[in-house]
Amino acid sequence: MTSSSGPALTPVDLPGEGPLVLVMDVDSTLILDEVIELIAEHAGTRDEVAAVTEAAMRGELDFAGSLHARVATLEGLSVEVLDRVRAAVRLTPGARTLVSSLVEAGHVVGLVSGGFTEIVDDLARELGIPTARANHLEIVDGRLTGKVLGEVVDRAAKADFITRLAAASGVDMDRTVAVGDGANDLDMMAAAQVGIAFCAKPTVREQADVAIDEPDLRQVLDLLGVTPVPQPDDEGGHPLA
Repeated sequence: MTSSSGPALTPVDLPGEGPLVLVMDVDSTLILDEVIELIAEHAGTRDEVAAVTEAAMRGELDFAGSLHARVATLEGLSVEVLDRVRAAVRLTPGARTLVSSLVEAGHVVGLVSGGFTEIVDDLARELGIPTARANHLEIVDGRLTGKVLGEVVDRAAKADFITRLAAASGVDMDRTVAVGDGANDLDMMAAAQVGIAFCAKPTVREQADVAIDEPDLRQVLDLLGVTPVPQPDDEGGHPLA
């Protein structure tokens, strides 16, 4: 496994030619934050939720069960809290440059998250990413019920997402790249031709093809041999209007 120690990285070898598909996790990858912890701050349960999140990302807990337990602590919160969370979310440095550079070079970018569409969809729109999947929070009468609607986006769902996105884009799986930080990203990373551990938990770092240890997504471009198209205001900070 290759580890980054600076801005110059040896590009990975992707077979074939043409477009590639890159799928990113969101929390602690595309963004610096864990959205569920930002929401839990408003419920007074952040410490409790953060401890469960950390254990789940290390692979010590079933992700779906841990998500239901964490979301349950949000019951009764006003939907207006989500607006405050959107304003607080911070893009990881280099996120805009990574996405813009890939798209301008003709590649396909997708987002898949164990977080929530209420935040992820706005991030995708802001960055010009057409395909994203995340969990849906149940909202009744303007308040969170503490439940998630539909099937949880877990590690198996993430692997399915990258497989389906590649097929829909007409790209072979040997031209796919997955970027993530937690145990629930491992199936997706294994399904991809190249799995990149980004500032990841030790178990993820050990199983990845490549590890980036600095919180700068521009280093993914170095690994892929894609010329960066620098974007303004790309040193991190909240992206949502």
